[in-house]
Amino acid sequence: MHHLAGHPNVIEIIGAYEDAVAVHLVMELCAGGELFDRIIQRGHYSEKAAAGLARVIVGVVEACHSLGVMHRDLKPENFLFVNQSEESKLKTIDFGLSIFFKPGEIFTDVVGSPYYVAPEVLKKRYGLEADVWSAGVIIYILLSGVPPFWDENEQGIFEQVLRGDLDFSSDPWPSISQSAKDLVKKMLVRDPKKRLTAHEVLCHPWIQVDGVAPDKPLDSAVLTRLKQFSAMNKLKKLALRVIAESLSEDEIAGLKEMFKMMDTDNSGQITYEELKAGLERAGANLKESEISALMEAADIDNSGTIDYGEFIAATMHLNKVEREDNLFAAFSFFDKDGSGYITLDELQKACEEFGIEDNRLEETIREIDQDNDGRIDYNEFVAMMHKGNAGLGKKGHHNNFSFGLREALKIR
Repeated sequence: MHHLAGHPNVIEIIGAYEDAVAVHLVMELCAGGELFDRIIQRGHYSEKAAAGLARVIVGVVEACHSLGVMHRDLKPENFLFVNQSEESKLKTIDFGLSIFFKPGEIFTDVVGSPYYVAPEVLKKRYGLEADVWSAGVIIYILLSGVPPFWDENEQGIFEQVLRGDLDFSSDPWPSISQSAKDLVKKMLVRDPKKRLTAHEVLCHPWIQVDGVAPDKPLDSAVLTRLKQFSAMNKLKKLALRVIAESLSEDEIAGLKEMFKMMDTDNSGQITYEELKAGLERAGANLKESEISALMEAADIDNSGTIDYGEFIAATMHLNKVEREDNLFAAFSFFDKDGSGYITLDELQKACEEFGIEDNRLEETIREIDQDNDGRIDYNEFVAMMHKGNAGLGKKGHHNNFSFGLREALKIR
């Protein structure tokens, strides 16, 4: 990040400090929210607007590559606006998987996020072209509201990335310009040698300033899909944090031991192989597909491994989250006045306590409020906690992980 300092669209690092417990990274503040949230709020959205965003994203990729850096985890969540203004700069964040490369160098470690990962990364033989693929996937989603390669689970997504056809026939693609489709096709070529470089993408007529991208609004269905794709139930996320933070060391001691037992190389991460070996040692007889499903459910940040925090969050469901006293304690945390209901005002206060800024809280309440009285009662809260999160992909599958692990290890 020091190496990339000064680029207008790369997050600035202020400094790094280490104490006995942690390394603290002090970063530039980006208070303008995520890329997709801004698009959804705007309402009016056109190819020209998408081309402007694409220009920034690919511009960062080109700058990184020209300085010998590969990002390796380009996805919409890693683009934030500096502030709420219309003219706010978009910044690329999260260089945790980025790496320095020499020309022609080949990498083999599988990193990234399922929807955005390039086919050659899955084949464990890739170079800087993988970033262009990820940027191409983001542009496809900017234009259509859905990812180009989609399936119900991670394994299915990988199959699609490796072999699936690009869909340019279903809505809204027939009404999108040929030039946009031409660019996306050339960025999502499976052979990295035939794929456009970041520089070539920036020279494409669709992406250029005053280029050929039309300014007519995209179909409103695109915004609806984008909303579904990027929405995660904020209240559930908060409730899980409340519960996790209220658990004592004693309560998670067993889970800690289970993690250490599986993490045989003491790296602080459980790999697929370690999970498989750990389950076998514990006498669990599981098919490859079931182990993959467990791995996918727990790996919240799509890193390909399960870290300690993810393991605790996922396995908490074994006996903690669904326990009545924990659910009631979490509900009471939000229900500040003890009225038996969580109101918009109370949810706002809870978000402030956690330093979370969310301007879609009314929507969150509407999603959970089954009797439409504008507030959440205890039964509605419990139903929400038992149900998987809305949205696509793997955001809310802790339950699958805990259920699978419970079955595998026969924990009662």
